[in-house]
Amino acid sequence: MKKILITGAAGFIGFHLSRKFSSLGFNVVGIDSLNDYYDTQLKNDRLEQLSSINNFTFLQISITDKEKIDQLFKCENFEYVINLAAQAGVRYSIDHPYKYIDANLVGFINILEACRAFPVKHLIFASSSSVYGANRKIPFAESDHADHPVSLYAATKKANEMMAHSYSSLYNISCTGLRFFTVYGPWGRPDMAYFKFAQSIIEGKVIKVFNNGDMGRDFTFIDDIVESISRLLDCLPKKVENLNSSPHISQVAPFAVYNIGNNTPVRLLDFIEILEKHLGIKAVKEFLPMQPGDVKETFADIERLSSVVNFYPNTTLNDGLDSFVKWFKEYYQIKQLRPD
Repeated sequence: MKKILITGAAGFIGFHLSRKFSSLGFNVVGIDSLNDYYDTQLKNDRLEQLSSINNFTFLQISITDKEKIDQLFKCENFEYVINLAAQAGVRYSIDHPYKYIDANLVGFINILEACRAFPVKHLIFASSSSVYGANRKIPFAESDHADHPVSLYAATKKANEMMAHSYSSLYNISCTGLRFFTVYGPWGRPDMAYFKFAQSIIEGKVIKVFNNGDMGRDFTFIDDIVESISRLLDCLPKKVENLNSSPHISQVAPFAVYNIGNNTPVRLLDFIEILEKHLGIKAVKEFLPMQPGDVKETFADIERLSSVVNFYPNTTLNDGLDSFVKWFKEYYQIKQLRPD
């Protein structure tokens, strides 16, 4: 059985990927620090779902622990690595900068060093649509400059891409970075807006609508993220001579970056309306100005991704939120919602 390491396995995307690759017959080793950035009960419940899978093994290890990471790579002889472990959150980075330096920079260099010392076939790592920062051209394409981050979180993700490229060039490590666009779905992250909105609407609390609702997001359903990554696993990047035809790939390294988004941005107020429909409750809204670190709109150009894996993320927001709300009600045992 092919062996794959998934870091951040108790996280939202890591949980779904662990299930996917286990079902495909991989021997999956998942690690996670189980930090308390959000409710650890949700992380433990995800792990409980994974515990019955015979070819999945979980170890509580932080990627910031170089000694344990090196020992793990030495013992397991991984063929593939998917690095999802990171300190997430744009606004949280404003007040907790060192958590991002430790997890996203120190932790990631530990993964790169381990891949150098114990070579792997392919390292796939999570980047973010936030790297596009203050860019005004939409949709965002991999060939666009990403030199003006507006949050420390975004800066660390851009740094990850640059770090990976340097290691790819120096040590011939096949590396692929994935710029995720607003991932949502069952077992999602409680710090994300859609999750907070659902909780507040059900509890009758006011939801905060930033920039007076004049924001757009390219919401990407978790199943589309997982399918894209599973197809990319054996799509090893190669050096190219003509960068004009392949600006998302490197001329000097086996390195590539791809957007993974739905390619259909939705206005925030339209999103809330769809969520209200599936919950059967009207939201009480408080309109507020734009928050530091936020961007007005995200919109993914996914032509590069689709040309390589022959797949377009295409789950509609209506279908995706329907799936999320059904899970949400079941998980939190919500039997009867309050009337409008």
